[in-house]
Amino acid sequence: MRDATVTLTWADGRINSVDDSFARSDEVSIEAIRHLNPAGDRRCAELLEFRGDLDTARRLLADSPDALEYDVAGENGRGLAYVQCLIDGSATDLLAILRDYEIVVDWPITYVDRDAGNRGLEIRVLGSDRAIQRAAASLPAGIEFDLRRLSGFEFGTDRAPVLTDRQRQIFELAHDEGYYAVPRETTHRELADRLGISPGTVGEHLQRIEVKLARRYRHTSPERQPAEVNR
Repeated sequence: MRDATVTLTWADGRINSVDDSFARSDEVSIEAIRHLNPAGDRRCAELLEFRGDLDTARRLLADSPDALEYDVAGENGRGLAYVQCLIDGSATDLLAILRDYEIVVDWPITYVDRDAGNRGLEIRVLGSDRAIQRAAASLPAGIEFDLRRLSGFEFGTDRAPVLTDRQRQIFELAHDEGYYAVPRETTHRELADRLGISPGTVGEHLQRIEVKLARRYRHTSPERQPAEVNR
């Protein structure tokens, strides 16, 4: 059995119309697709994880012609959106390929920043060598395929990359510039100047990075006894 992590990028920059409505907003950003169930006739139900203003997310979904039904919940700038929606041709073809070649998706699917400001989907899949190769060869025109990692599956391990390429770049710069030194030797603004993005975006990236690293620590560290609390 093969364990592969791939990045898919749509040539026109679009993934599907519902997700694209979030992508055009400065107030809401989709982080991941927690799960997606195709329902036939171009319909699907998906659970989206996002960061940003919940009311803006509701408005964007209300304005999207392909969002048939939705519900939004969350707090403190983080939320989940359950959406019944219509998906366009290339996304429908992609789901059909995963089904036809019996490829198993390891959820969630995460959004990653790509060249020219486009966003892609980073997907970890499991299947036979032949199935993964045939699925990759069957991708429709307009979807670019980038194999990030391919290995044999190892039971009991989580071999998916912790950070995306962009997150790794930001983390390594922050580390090298002394962001994690005590006392701290750089600021969000100084890192932002080096990266060509806003200080707020740097802060959001670092927060996501730290959450991922904390989750990996929890998942891979030996079983620990509860810490004693001094009274």
